[in-house]
Amino acid sequence: MTMTADWIDTLERRTDLPTRRLPVKWVIVIDHDLPRGLQANAAACLAASVGNAVPAILGSAGTDASGHTHVGLPWTGCTVLAAPADAVRRIRNEAAAEAREAGLVVADMAAIAQRTNVYDEYLAGLARAGGEELSYYAVSLLGPRQAVERLTGKLPLLR
Repeated sequence: MTMTADWIDTLERRTDLPTRRLPVKWVIVIDHDLPRGLQANAAACLAASVGNAVPAILGSAGTDASGHTHVGLPWTGCTVLAAPADAVRRIRNEAAAEAREAGLVVADMAAIAQRTNVYDEYLAGLARAGGEELSYYAVSLLGPRQAVERLTGKLPLLR
């Protein structure tokens, strides 16, 4: 994960605005050819990773009329987009290359992450592979709206 979220500390939390009017945008781009279960897993893992890295995106907990508490959700919203595998890789690589300059938080799920259920084996696989050898199932971008939209263009929603 590339972390350059200095801007988030100064971002005004606007829970009163629709997500389309916020200066920040969060997307997850997923390979549209993956089976649904792998897509759901990739989205969940990246959301957990980003929520941990940038806790400021999580809103306050809420209480329903029955008195039950519901943990906070991202006040920024999160749009899940679909793209071919080559586009996921291109977006990931471009975002990672300009993360610091553009103020992006970039998290990715390399394909090797879903080929093992032992985390140390995943880390070892990452250490053995690199750059052009890695393929990606999904990438998450959180940052200034213009930068995120420039990188993700007119990708469709994952359906």
